[in-house]
Amino acid sequence: MFQATKRDASGLVSALTLFQLIYHATVRSIRKTHNNAFAALLINVLQTVIFVLAFYLLFSLLGLRRASLRGDFLLYIMSGIFLFMTHTKTLNAVVKSEGPASPMMQHAPMNTVIAIASSALGSLYIQVMSLCLILGAYHVIFQPVVIEDPVGAFGMLMVAWFTGVALGVVLLAVKPWYPQVVNIFSTIYQRANMFASGKMFVANTLPGSMLALFDWNPLFHSIDQARGFIFINYNPHYTDWRYAVWVGVVLLMIGLMGEFYTRRHASLSWSARR
Repeated sequence: MFQATKRDASGLVSALTLFQLIYHATVRSIRKTHNNAFAALLINVLQTVIFVLAFYLLFSLLGLRRASLRGDFLLYIMSGIFLFMTHTKTLNAVVKSEGPASPMMQHAPMNTVIAIASSALGSLYIQVMSLCLILGAYHVIFQPVVIEDPVGAFGMLMVAWFTGVALGVVLLAVKPWYPQVVNIFSTIYQRANMFASGKMFVANTLPGSMLALFDWNPLFHSIDQARGFIFINYNPHYTDWRYAVWVGVVLLMIGLMGEFYTRRHASLSWSARR
């Protein structure tokens, strides 16, 4: 009467099952901020627009518009803010994703890899949709948006997203052990990137002594390289997108190893320490 059901464990079926789980978990992560996905997207768009307007007014009042490169000044500001927001929001989403001691992990198909992937993809979806809506509105209402190499520019957005995922995985692995330290570090890192990301200037205009203060930051390389793809008259000499990719790969490997170790020592009592 009670017979074991034979399950097809082929690679294709396993992959499709994994993608299905990631899809549903991604939808859930998008709806975390608001029950209405459209409202969550609108909130993110408003945050980005306010950010752009604030920097536009700051540059105008301080007379820094002349210091920027030749081209559409608002596009120059948006290029930095889009990558900064993508990096920061993804980092936050991954750090706040379901950990090994979460009640969601009690469900057999669910695991931390799916939780991390869904949080990262949900953040990417929101940011890309926000970017498309803002650039589309700017193109229609104000003036045409001209991007010299759209594929390269989007690639730099993906690099910023990837480095945010990688650092987020590292912090997520450490979080159950030192939750307060991770929260403090995450806040300091995000505040420091308000300036250290280089969204307010380009690397070619910096002297060597100042360049050393920002060269460590993969987001700085991503933003500067993105402006090289966006504007025809800017050629970044002091940054390299490969550096950002390799930093992301190293951080991701460290984070996955740390997450594996943390998962093996997970305890339900950790949820009370968050």
